[in-house]
Amino acid sequence: MNKEILKNIKVLYVEDENDVREFTGKTIKAIVKEIIVAENGKVGLEKFQENPDIDLIVTDINMPKMGGLEMCAEIKTINPEIPIVITSAHNDPNFLKKAIDVGVSAYAMKPIDLYQLIESMIKAVEPIFLRKQLEAVNLSLEEKVEEGIQKIKSILDAQDNIVFVSNTKTITNVNKKFLEFFKISSLNTFLNENQCVSTLFKNEKGFFSLETLKKSDKNWIEYLQNLSEVDRVVKIKNNNGIDRVFTVNIDQYEHKGEYFVISLTDITELKEKSNLLEYQASHDLLTGLYNRQKFHDIFGKEIRRDKRYDNDLSLILFDIDHFKNFNDEFGHNLGDEVLKFIAEIVTKNVREHDTIVRWGGEEFLILLPETDLKGALKVAEKIRVAIEEFRDDTLPKNITASFGVTTLYEGDNEEQFVKKADIALYKAKSEGRNKVVSHTA
Repeated sequence: MNKEILKNIKVLYVEDENDVREFTGKTIKAIVKEIIVAENGKVGLEKFQENPDIDLIVTDINMPKMGGLEMCAEIKTINPEIPIVITSAHNDPNFLKKAIDVGVSAYAMKPIDLYQLIESMIKAVEPIFLRKQLEAVNLSLEEKVEEGIQKIKSILDAQDNIVFVSNTKTITNVNKKFLEFFKISSLNTFLNENQCVSTLFKNEKGFFSLETLKKSDKNWIEYLQNLSEVDRVVKIKNNNGIDRVFTVNIDQYEHKGEYFVISLTDITELKEKSNLLEYQASHDLLTGLYNRQKFHDIFGKEIRRDKRYDNDLSLILFDIDHFKNFNDEFGHNLGDEVLKFIAEIVTKNVREHDTIVRWGGEEFLILLPETDLKGALKVAEKIRVAIEEFRDDTLPKNITASFGVTTLYEGDNEEQFVKKADIALYKAKSEGRNKVVSHTA
């Protein structure tokens, strides 16, 4: 790690726990030029306003009076480029997404690993430090004297991030991290196979790629410069064919705007953790189906679409017959396997835009957009037969399910909608199980 960077920076450290603040504050103080300490977000914001020359913010998330992310959002309105490192043991599934939205550069989870914290601080502050160093060199790229090249190279190689100097069409300088990432020996090797790094940006939802430019008259650098920090995210395969996610920082190198210093900060782990927490918050981890919370979100969207386009919206609620007896007789492990089989059967027998939810225990729900009651009854019967006919060597006995079906009427809210299906399901059970019953009143 390039710890020399930290000797030249001024840090705002915000932490509400006295012991943590005192211990970690002393550690940070020993490796940076200056540290300003605050006990909550409100005081932190005030101290930043009093010290606009602060280079880096290190902050906790949950604090009294004003939280860390709220404080950082306010500070970003003052200095949009300020790098931020968060320290938190927070388990809220949305907090990492909010952190990315605010423009957090790196994170160190609690209890704090000081080595990880220092590494995160270096990664966060590198792009700004790099820009200042290159400005100090003050050499035009057109004056490619040997001394200038060596100075630029030494500055670039000192960075932990992937860094390269480029105009809108091609690259002129890269650092060691760049060569290591692509597993090449020189820039020429890269240019023989690729015109520009931008051609390697993967075209996926949520990430910038050259496909994004099809409806724009800007080049890729100009386009990225105009995006908010949270949207300047790209995905690139490394030398082992593994996808890595980066935020892109762009600084103008010459006053003419012809060349730019571009640094790629790896946020793969941050993004993956955010995606994982988001997935866990919306899915049943046993079956992989949506959970109740996700259904609430989807139902709100579907009911608005139903009203706007006057489409039919129907619902199937079903559960496995005598599932408690099955668990008591054969054990919960085998019961869990049955739930997984059910999820697979249903997924194969509905459309891609239908929503399947594990409603609870052995109960499942299917939301069917653009489907009237007659169509929903057909789907339910198809699934009922598929379950009844399902066979697997691991199952000691056959399984069946009972179904309640309903359709949305004007004035129905979510609770009433599900209640109608539940009434139909209860009737199916009382009439002998393994059948489909509807209720529309």
